[in-house]
Amino acid sequence: MKYILIVILTALLGACGGKSGRNAGGPDTITLAPCPTFNTDTCMKYIQEQCDFGPRVTGSEAAKLCRQYLAGQFRRLGAEVSEQQADVTLWDGSVLPASNIIARLNPGNQDRILICSHWDSRPWADNDEDEQNHRTPVPAANDGASGVAMMMEICRLLQQKPIRVGIDFVCFDAEDMGTPQWAETEESTSDTWCLGSRFWAERAREEGYRARYGILLDMVGGRGSVFPAEKVSQEYAQPVASLMIRLGNQLGYGHYFPLNREGGYLMDDHVNVNRIARIPCIDIVPYFTDGPSSFGPTWHTVNDTPENIDPNVLEAVGQTLTQLIYNEEL
Repeated sequence: MKYILIVILTALLGACGGKSGRNAGGPDTITLAPCPTFNTDTCMKYIQEQCDFGPRVTGSEAAKLCRQYLAGQFRRLGAEVSEQQADVTLWDGSVLPASNIIARLNPGNQDRILICSHWDSRPWADNDEDEQNHRTPVPAANDGASGVAMMMEICRLLQQKPIRVGIDFVCFDAEDMGTPQWAETEESTSDTWCLGSRFWAERAREEGYRARYGILLDMVGGRGSVFPAEKVSQEYAQPVASLMIRLGNQLGYGHYFPLNREGGYLMDDHVNVNRIARIPCIDIVPYFTDGPSSFGPTWHTVNDTPENIDPNVLEAVGQTLTQLIYNEEL
């Protein structure tokens, strides 16, 4: 990922305390549909199983094995699975085979919701404090595996408690193959990122694919994460972005979804979904106000490992997103 222009962020406002927010009254209270409980233990298991393959760098043997695992898991969870193959051109002109994984629930229903995340690992830990690690692949527990694991857990819940609306889970490849920081180039590098989602979005537009809205999950498990409203999300899908934050507060996760606070314009997979596929899509992505990166201390480092995932963060995002999906039944 990624290039971000951070806009001025206002102070964190008061949040609902505890799970009692679920029953809070008042004119802004959202009616909540019956909803299963997001299981963080299962989500952590899915993260670990992805990381056990090693860094899933696009075109690598580890990526091939993990792709087979992901497709098999979604099939076992009741989804109809297909793979979308593409050759992608990297920042240095080299070409690699990439694979997007598409898992569909209720494929016959034209009324659909898109949930997506990238599944590849960055080939270079170019934000690591140790320069000797700058050409070492990133384990990508948070920046990759966490979003995919969350989709698998939600798919599992939807198998146990089905809903009528169609759900498409899309795992994008080659998101994190963008120009490394150590590359000697003066050219703009924004178009070297998010290659798999660009290919998917172009095909989606050509094929007339539509969805009510999309949710992109990116780095949804890091310790200390909060998820203010991202600017591109606000520009293209403000009602969904607002609803996600309001639901998070009502469910008692206001610390993670601060009200009246926003981030910057972020180049991420949702840009292609919005601008090319023309599906309103938000990005659930963290913002850190201190440390070496706005994306957290493990971003693009060798420390992006399962040990640095916080189950509480997974719960906040996972339960809020699950509620958002089940509320479509109201």
